Amino acid sequence: MAERSTAAVDVADNSGEQPLTAQADQSTADGVAKNRERDTDNDEAQESTGTSGSGMTSPPELHSGHKLARRYRLEECVTRLDGFSSWRAVDEKLRRAVGVHILPADHSRARSVLAAARSSALLGDPRFVQVLDAVEENDVVYVVHEWLPDATELTALLAAGPLEVYDAYQMVSQISAAMAAAHREGLAHLRLSPNAVLRASTGQWRIRGLAVNAALRGISSDTPQRTDTESIGALLYAALTQRWPYESDAYGMSGLPKDIGLIPPDQVRAGVHRGLSELAMRALANDGATASRHESPCTTPEELVKAIGEMPRIRPPEPAFATPPEYQRTTYQQGTYGRPAPHPGATQPTPVPPPPLQSRTGKALKWAVSALLIAALGLGSWQLADALMEQGGKAEDTNKTQTTEGDDKGPQKPVSKPIAIQGAQDFDPFGNGSEKPGDVGKVYDSAPDTYWQTDYYLSTDFGRLKSGVGVILDLGKVQRVGKVTVSFVGDTSVELRGASGDTQPTSFDGYTKLAEGSGSTVTLEPRNAAESRFLLVWLTELPQTSEGTFRGRVVDVKVSS
Repeated sequence: MAERSTAAVDVADNSGEQPLTAQADQSTADGVAKNRERDTDNDEAQESTGTSGSGMTSPPELHSGHKLARRYRLEECVTRLDGFSSWRAVDEKLRRAVGVHILPADHSRARSVLAAARSSALLGDPRFVQVLDAVEENDVVYVVHEWLPDATELTALLAAGPLEVYDAYQMVSQISAAMAAAHREGLAHLRLSPNAVLRASTGQWRIRGLAVNAALRGISSDTPQRTDTESIGALLYAALTQRWPYESDAYGMSGLPKDIGLIPPDQVRAGVHRGLSELAMRALANDGATASRHESPCTTPEELVKAIGEMPRIRPPEPAFATPPEYQRTTYQQGTYGRPAPHPGATQPTPVPPPPLQSRTGKALKWAVSALLIAALGLGSWQLADALMEQGGKAEDTNKTQTTEGDDKGPQKPVSKPIAIQGAQDFDPFGNGSEKPGDVGKVYDSAPDTYWQTDYYLSTDFGRLKSGVGVILDLGKVQRVGKVTVSFVGDTSVELRGASGDTQPTSFDGYTKLAEGSGSTVTLEPRNAAESRFLLVWLTELPQTSEGTFRGRVVDVKVSS
């Protein structure tokens, strides 16, 4: 089999993981493989012996240089197996590298692959390698996906040894959160293995082959969330120990010794983080293997995310600074450049600085400068005194004028009145479209002990997944807005945005920025008079919680004219 690039989408990995999507036909519904610890996918054997499945169509006869849709030029075949092939290709229209899966249109899984690819493309989550196109054309079905030349497979990372504690923590946190989001949309992976997990040069972890890899293999499951959760546990176990948590060897790693069962990572290798070791066991075992730790198993990615949030936060290691070399003085720096070096032991004369001005000219110059300074000082004092006296006279005249003319000056500032909030709605345009909608009414219930909160994130900037989330306030009609006061739990950065007209916008661009601020109680006052019915309280930076995660909590919002 041709050597695989780390940028290719993994469909022929040597794994036993079997993930998929619950919306993509029968074969892309949910599914757990029976005997996962033994199912390590002998893909190389299948490739060398051919496909022996009944009714399996042979892959199309393609070659380097072949073009699909007069756009995608095939460059290198990275997998040819089980009736389909995977290629590194070039999108000649956008001049970028892409990956392509190809199989005959009459292949038994062609419809499932198309359905899975289109479902995955609709997710649009940047934590997954994106599906760019899914087409049936000229008796061929092909799926085009991103190519990540700067990413490294977890398999390659583990070949050098176990991950550092912080790296393993980041990996399991990001992968769990991504899969939890996918399952909320009805999508599963079912083949989540070290070959399907990539670390980008930025440090972000990404997942490839969501739903598509399983559809290409015809894998399904009755319990997709349990399948993907156990796969995440296996990834964490391998990251901590450099061992595959089953008896069979896989992904260049040795399996566990036979006949001893699943043992915790901290018993396989010394120095393993205790909390991560327990987390791996909770994700892997669901039949009493965690009883000795007094922790319930995690059976869904959502439960795994919650368990990670309850752990003490693991901080990145302190940067190591190399000791600078000893400073070497040169003859040039010593002021002897161009002169012969002194003989050892010879006493060098110390240069004497030139004496200050002692001549008649020097004395006269000093007296002249002193006289000028005295004159400037006197002139400045006189001007200052004159200005103060003039200002005092003006103040007296102003007081007299105010006394005589009194209250007949300009228009009075309008009195501020509270505006009742008629309704509220969560607003997450850059995420999955929903952010704790059940609690959004608590932002205007005037109760100090209730609040609406966001999902938890791994950094103050929403884990770099989105620019913010917020709450839309409905004032019932277009009204003048003079001030909005927002109370938070913890210091939070917030923007006040308003929509023109009486219609609620559906996109973020429909709201204009009126004011911004940060703190636990923030008063937002538009610089110019603003009239609006729909206001957007937009959170841009979140405070850290006691668990080490980041989450916004809005306690109360007050609007006044």
